[in-house]
Amino acid sequence: MTDTSGDVEGGGAEPSGRTLALELVRVTEAAALAAARWAGRGDKEAGDGAAVHAMRRMLATADFDGVVVIGEGAKDQAPMLYDGEAVGSGRGRRVDVAVDPVEGTSLLARGAPDAIAVLGVAPRGSMWSPGPAFYMDKLVVGPGARDALHPELLDARVAVVLDAVADALRKPLRELTVFVLDKPRHQGRIAAIREAGARVMLRTDGDVAGALMAAREGSGVDLLMGIGGTPEGVIAACAVQALGGAMLGRLAPQTPEEAEAIRAAGLDVSRVLTADDLVASDDVFFAATGITDGALLRGVRYTAAGATTESLVMRGRSGTVRTVAAEHRAHKLREIGAAEV
Repeated sequence: MTDTSGDVEGGGAEPSGRTLALELVRVTEAAALAAARWAGRGDKEAGDGAAVHAMRRMLATADFDGVVVIGEGAKDQAPMLYDGEAVGSGRGRRVDVAVDPVEGTSLLARGAPDAIAVLGVAPRGSMWSPGPAFYMDKLVVGPGARDALHPELLDARVAVVLDAVADALRKPLRELTVFVLDKPRHQGRIAAIREAGARVMLRTDGDVAGALMAAREGSGVDLLMGIGGTPEGVIAACAVQALGGAMLGRLAPQTPEEAEAIRAAGLDVSRVLTADDLVASDDVFFAATGITDGALLRGVRYTAAGATTESLVMRGRSGTVRTVAAEHRAHKLREIGAAEV
């Protein structure tokens, strides 16, 4: 295990917090190990289903009293890890839970880079619930540019946003890398980023991974920009809070039906949300395990003896970020439903 924080948790650190961080890694590892069997097989539903089963099974062993705030959807659409489901052992701290057993199901189906399993945990009542809002316009940066991210930037021209981030990071625009989802709605932004002289990292899916890269210093990504999932925004906010970065978001309905549902739910589409609005606590935990190889994490590797995984786990209160390389024996893979398909 490699600790990248330079912070040795000792003295007055809370042992239960350290234990919980490692329990969460086991949860994302289980989901990744189950999903990775489906990498490149073209069946994203099967891969996601395997990860959901494995994640739910492992969550049941975690020592907390959790409620899923960001899950697989409403109960009538998602029989497991649905919004409002009780998870955990029922003992210990009362928490909100945000899960995405496979972030990037299309990436998984194609065997493409940066499919990950992710999980965020925060004190009960601190996570914002997006309700019927599926899409959000986002900006995410790391600690070095957090002071540059003022609410007006969400409406600013692309060049203005890039200038603000580049100035904060004290680097020329040509050295700036921006993560953008490769969607038709972003073609204008992508062209504007390139016209300004910055680089673009494109992925068809996976804006939690993009936000995590943008918020983590040294990842090679300086900024996430564009419209992605609203539930993914809440999950990403857990990582942003833990890493000391900054985030802005605003609901961006993509259909008249979504816009009407948002209005009926009493949500304000004009409100600019920060990471503090999405997760109102610094006592957050975030874990991610690579499913396929990517810029962020190495994917699952199967061996004669079992499998290996690479994960990140973060604890907001201490600011600790750990990279966890793990070996898993074959009999353990069978226990979590990650045996050969």
